[in-house]
Amino acid sequence: MSYVYTYSYRDEEQSLCELELRTLFDINNINNDFRIIESPVKINPSRSPFLKERIDVIFEGNELQDIVQKVKQLKVGAYTYKVIYVKSGDFNQTKKISFTKRREIEREIGLHIDGEPNLINPDRLFGILRIDERWVFGEYVKNDASWLRHQKKPNSYSTALSTRVARSVVNIAVPNPVGIKAIDPCCGIGTVLVEALSMGIDIVGSDRNYLIIPGVKENLAYFGLEGEVTVRDMNKITEKYDVAIIDMPYNLCSVLPDADKLNMLRSARRFSSKLVVITIEEIDAILEEAGFTIIDRAVAKKGSFSRHVIVCE
Repeated sequence: MSYVYTYSYRDEEQSLCELELRTLFDINNINNDFRIIESPVKINPSRSPFLKERIDVIFEGNELQDIVQKVKQLKVGAYTYKVIYVKSGDFNQTKKISFTKRREIEREIGLHIDGEPNLINPDRLFGILRIDERWVFGEYVKNDASWLRHQKKPNSYSTALSTRVARSVVNIAVPNPVGIKAIDPCCGIGTVLVEALSMGIDIVGSDRNYLIIPGVKENLAYFGLEGEVTVRDMNKITEKYDVAIIDMPYNLCSVLPDADKLNMLRSARRFSSKLVVITIEEIDAILEEAGFTIIDRAVAKKGSFSRHVIVCE
């Protein structure tokens, strides 16, 4: 089956969004002309802060009337349904479809489906989307944005990753969670842990600062999440993990000496096969000295402040 996703981002998030999409869908290039991804990969759009919705393609055609004729084959049985016109990011003003026309398209397609429409509380949602010069129709799944509630935690730090960035970083680190063991060995207040655990990812967290651990556990419990969080120096980790996520420690007054960074990254190399590191500094040479190969990267910006998200193996 083919799946069609729409996505959006703020200008300062473009680099991070593109890295996430490349990773989730295992593609090399992103064409932002339509803000659409077509892929055989099925992903819950609610995983991502950038994906808006997914259409599980049932029919496609070069003309709208092709879809109108094909939906006559669709049997929804006793279920009620609703058809939604999905707007793409087509910025060609000459092709834009008015609100009135979109409603007409929804109505025309809906009237040809064998079933009972319900515009208020339907059992099934269907989407109709134009992609350049063709049309697709299928089951519609919307991003429920459930992660937005994670923005308000009992405990937080001003220097912690934002919820959006943390969630995207988790997707970059673990695009397919099946059978993957992950670790955040400098978990801080647990922003990454909350996002990973909420997506069902097998992850453990630790931090050498024992004062912070009760706050992490409180944050997890607040959202009904359970996970292993311990006081531990990452240089003493002996277990093996498929991937590590490290937000390099820093504060507004100081950053770690290069020797400490190298020790941390050498330890990460020892216990993880893949690393996603977030840093405000240039650390390419240190990563390479620690034994990592950089395979992809992005920049997450907020105003004049930039974080580098670097994927290593």
